[in-house]
Amino acid sequence: MNTWHWIISNLPFEWAQFGFMRTALLAVLIVSPLFALMGTLVVNNRMAFFSDAIGHASLTGVGLGVLLGLADPLWALLGFSLVLGLGIISLQRFTRSSMDTVISLCMSVSIALGVVLLSRGGNFNKFSHYLIGDILSITPEDVAQLLVTTVIVGGGLLIGYNRILLIGLNESLARSRGMKTWWAQMLFCAGVVMVVTMNLTWVGILIVNSMLIVPAAGARNIARNARQYVGVALGIAVFSGVAGLIGSYYANTATGATIVLVMMACYVVTLGVKAARIEFGSRA
Repeated sequence: MNTWHWIISNLPFEWAQFGFMRTALLAVLIVSPLFALMGTLVVNNRMAFFSDAIGHASLTGVGLGVLLGLADPLWALLGFSLVLGLGIISLQRFTRSSMDTVISLCMSVSIALGVVLLSRGGNFNKFSHYLIGDILSITPEDVAQLLVTTVIVGGGLLIGYNRILLIGLNESLARSRGMKTWWAQMLFCAGVVMVVTMNLTWVGILIVNSMLIVPAAGARNIARNARQYVGVALGIAVFSGVAGLIGSYYANTATGATIVLVMMACYVVTLGVKAARIEFGSRA
């Protein structure tokens, strides 16, 4: 950590002279690849609404943590989100209802319960930082925690990437090849929950899903195969994370939201590239 601070502090930029910016930059470089890798599978498996529901329903986890008197509600938040995520998948299988209907029902109840718990005594405002996040307040200990999460979840995704990709494309084909699709989906959902909840404090409830979806959606516009799909998503996520962090310093804006705006700019560029390819192909 000290070596990192020494290297970045020697860069000829004003922002590099502040310890909180150097720590935030390290956090961005750690979590951006994980968001990109996870996002490609979320988009491919048509689970964008699921990850959004987990982020918004996390309010209830925070509320439960406060109700239990926990100094740090993170573990209550993570526990509730895991129960909710696995509950959504189980309920959909049991009822055979459409996934978007089940997610909407669970998210509505969870958000309402979270608002009720956090608004007891009229103290909801003091929890508003969970809505927008604050990566500039991240500490070296928090960075270490994010690194552990990235290694565990990222390693699991790399090992099971092709399997999860196939299940998302054709679950029946995956079953015919002997894959245990139920357990693979449950583990993947648990991974989504961990990525969303462990980064919620720094990114914010309102935009955490955007950081998962936008890089993958942009990559899908121009990638020709799975390897390019992941590579382009990684490039968009890392570039947007660094550019958004530095841009928010000079513009004095919320870092998470600024990163998402940069991601959207990259997405627009990929649309232009896609249109140019179509136009060039039609002329050829």
